[in-house]
Amino acid sequence: MTGPAAPRPVRILVCDDHVVVRAGLLALLDSAPDIEVVGEAGTGEEALALAAKLAPDVVLMDLQLGTGMDGVATTRRLTAGPGATPHVLVLTTYDTDADITRAIEAGATGYLLKAERPEELFSAIQAAAQGRTTLSAPVASRVMARMRSPRPSLTDRERDILAQLAQGLGNRDIARALFISEATVKTHLGRIYDKLGVDTRAGAVAVAKEQCLLG
Repeated sequence: MTGPAAPRPVRILVCDDHVVVRAGLLALLDSAPDIEVVGEAGTGEEALALAAKLAPDVVLMDLQLGTGMDGVATTRRLTAGPGATPHVLVLTTYDTDADITRAIEAGATGYLLKAERPEELFSAIQAAAQGRTTLSAPVASRVMARMRSPRPSLTDRERDILAQLAQGLGNRDIARALFISEATVKTHLGRIYDKLGVDTRAGAVAVAKEQCLLG
């Protein structure tokens, strides 16, 4: 009488544009008996082609992929296809609010940082294969902090000025574009700085991009 069959290993496709990093990941994943690497890609386009051919359970996705499609765009394409689609587990060094938000909105199942221990990576891969969300502790903390601290409430005019600011326009050009005086622009900028907790134009644009305030 034979016992129950061993569970099928999780089929993994690794996507990272650094050859050395991929080699290290492949060696690491090869040490896990319940994980099988079925392919590796160095670009988003290559990942899409291999995923369609190999049908992995999980795609281990870096966010920055050099030239071509980035990890977020690739994730969106992978998870939006017809029929069965792989789960995407982001594995990256980036943990800004903007990166996390973009990846999750694109359909990523989990978001892990490359500083995690191997056991955490193995556990996250198993969770992703089952459709369960796994976040690195620092990422989870940022998500929770963002949920507890809603985005600053900007008026429509403040958003207009912030959008012009993001295009690199000076006060005079912003005033002309919005048909208001330079003094009014300066007043609105002061309020924007206060709401965003910054004191420079560059700081305002950076926070606006990170918190997706530019539309």
